Amino acid sequence: MMVAGIGSRKGVSQQDVLAAIETALEAHGLALTALSALATASLKQDEPAIFSAGRELALPVIVVEDEALKAASSRTISHSDLSQERAGTPSVSEASALAAAGKDAKLLGPRTMLGPVTCAIAISGDAA
Repeated sequence: MMVAGIGSRKGVSQQDVLAAIETALEAHGLALTALSALATASLKQDEPAIFSAGRELALPVIVVEDEALKAASSRTISHSDLSQERAGTPSVSEASALAAAGKDAKLLGPRTMLGPVTCAIAISGDAA
């Protein structure tokens, strides 16, 4: 399973989210068709652009609960003080991707930042 974790500022557009996903995938030499799902933190569950991007890509959006997000936080690569303060994790996109991809998931690299959106790609342990 390959998951794109999404973090964002409030009020981002679907185009912002899609561009960040495409940029993150390109950084790893991957196509959109490689993705199994999108994931984000529960604090972003009211951010419509993330869900509309999921619909556009015909991918489910997994909302990661706070406990699972925090459990995955020790495996993140990037650190944002703002993310730590607001979400309780050093990287919403990285922790969301890791949590959604499963307990043995690995990040392909640090999150990609594109304007107001961050995107991190994680693969499940059985895909590595």
